[in-house]
Amino acid sequence: MMPRLSCLALLLVLAAEARPAVNYARPDLLLEPGELAKPGVAKKFVVLDARPKAKYLVGHVLGAVWVDTSGWAKAFAAGQDKAAWSKRVGALGIDVTTPVAIYDDARNNSAARVWWILRYWGVRDVRLLNGGWGGWAKGGAVEKGENKPMPVAPKLVAQTGRLATKDDLLKALKGRPGQVLDARSTDEFCGKAETAKRNGAIPGAVHLEWTDTLDKKTGRFKSAAELTKLFEDAGIDPARPTTTYCQSGGRAAVLAFAMELMGGKDVRNYYRSWSEWGNDPDTPIVKPKGKE
Repeated sequence: MMPRLSCLALLLVLAAEARPAVNYARPDLLLEPGELAKPGVAKKFVVLDARPKAKYLVGHVLGAVWVDTSGWAKAFAAGQDKAAWSKRVGALGIDVTTPVAIYDDARNNSAARVWWILRYWGVRDVRLLNGGWGGWAKGGAVEKGENKPMPVAPKLVAQTGRLATKDDLLKALKGRPGQVLDARSTDEFCGKAETAKRNGAIPGAVHLEWTDTLDKKTGRFKSAAELTKLFEDAGIDPARPTTTYCQSGGRAAVLAFAMELMGGKDVRNYYRSWSEWGNDPDTPIVKPKGKE
């Protein structure tokens, strides 16, 4: 078990890596580990650990509650039953007004999925811990075991404008669709990887692999200047209506988060993504050559 350090010690350990978020359009979407380490801040948040439960039990952020990301992923793909989701969300002690911070050790693949689902259900203040578990574990206080929050009965309101469906995209393709961003790998985008009965990309989609929004060494989101250049080089405008997709909604959630971080206000996640589109014999598919 990692020795407990004071808030001041954690702030000093993380200072070298900390990047000011003042240039992001939505800095409130991120929470820095040093900030969460402050007792006055920590008590305001329900902190969710989106890693596998075995890792959570060995050690987690003080007070963190484990969230079954895999179960949530499957449940949301199966449908959006409000009563069932109220029970799932409420079991974590979360209401729509509860500030929430989420982390994982998978470069936000799991944490961003949970972030997106909570935002879909109307939870107003949901943030990702910048750098995830790796950022916290550099000096943050750690505890073992499992925390059991007091269940609540949240009044969830589905934010349907955050979700794109296959029918939405098919209708858009008949006219002038907004930006469609493919968050998958180059091989998936070009149809070289077999992840469904049919492989390739949605016509007109722009490819931007989700990991490109993150610093490879730290797992932190790139600076505002770096993200601006990344989007510009890919021909992406955060101000335009955008739909992201991947294989099953997780990587697309990371890209949706990055877009909102940079000011995107009309960003949808095609949650069922290629697992649905690629297995439908009637959806249009292209196989781009990719970058030379």
